[in-house]
Amino acid sequence: MGIFSKPRLRSLDRREDMPEGLWNKCPDCDAMIHNLELHQNLHVCQHCGHHFLVGSHERIDMIADTGSFEEMDAGLISANPLGFNGYTEKTAILREKTGLDDAVVSGRLTIGGHKAMIAVMDFKFFAGSMGSVVGEKITRAIETAIAEKRGVIIVSASSGARMQEGMLSLMQMAKTCGALARLSEAKLPYISLMTHPTTGGVTASFATIGDINLAEPKCMIGFAGPRVVKETTHQNLPPGFQTAEFMMEHGLIDAIMPRHQMRDRLASLLGYMMPQ
Repeated sequence: MGIFSKPRLRSLDRREDMPEGLWNKCPDCDAMIHNLELHQNLHVCQHCGHHFLVGSHERIDMIADTGSFEEMDAGLISANPLGFNGYTEKTAILREKTGLDDAVVSGRLTIGGHKAMIAVMDFKFFAGSMGSVVGEKITRAIETAIAEKRGVIIVSASSGARMQEGMLSLMQMAKTCGALARLSEAKLPYISLMTHPTTGGVTASFATIGDINLAEPKCMIGFAGPRVVKETTHQNLPPGFQTAEFMMEHGLIDAIMPRHQMRDRLASLLGYMMPQ
C-alpha cells in the first residue's frame, strides 16, 4: 500500500457502543456499512450491489455535469382542493422536515455537455406520490424542453397518485402524457429512469412511455402491490414478479443500469438521440 493510500472503511458488525446515525444495514446482505463509505459508493452496497434510496438532489449531483443544474419552479406547493383533513398540516411538516416543496425537483442541466431537462421524484416527500404540483412541474419541464430544444429525463420513485387530491391527482397522468406526446412531435428524446419503487399512477403514465426505459437493478416496478394482484387474480405470482429484471425479460424495460454507469450512459443516449 502506498504511504498516501487511504484504507477502506471496514464493514463491521454493529456494537452496542456504536453512535447512532453513522452506519446503515444493507437490507439484502445484512452488511453494516459506514455512511461515509456508502456516500462514496453512490449509495450502493459494495458487498451485494443493493441500491439504497437516494434523494432528488443527490440523484441530480450524480447525473449532472458539475455546476450545470439550474432548478425551476421551486416554491410551488400543494393546495388542499378537497379539504382533506390534516393534509395541509402534513405537507407543511414534510416541507420543513425534507427541505423539499413537493415530491419532485426539476430544472435545466447538461450531461456530458448535452442540454436536457430533468425531473427527479423524491420518495421521502409523501412517498413520492403524484399530486397536482408534481404533474405541473413535470409538464412545465417538458414544455421548457420543447421551447429550448432539450432532451427530457424523468427519474421516477413513487407510490402512485396522491389520494388526498382525488381527481386532480389522477388528471396529472393524462396531463404529463399529453406533454410528452408534444415532445415526441418535436423530435426530442425522452429517457425514463425507474428506481425503487415505481408504482401506481406513475407507472401507468409517464414512467413507462419513454423512448428509452431504464431501471436500477432489482427495483420494484408495478401498478398495484403483489398482495393486491394476488388477491384480485387468485393466482400465485411468478418468482421475481414486479422486479426490474422481470420487466426487462418481458419487454417493458430496455436496460437495467447500475448507478455507477448512469451518467455515462445518459450522456451517450442523449448524444445519439438529440437532433443534430
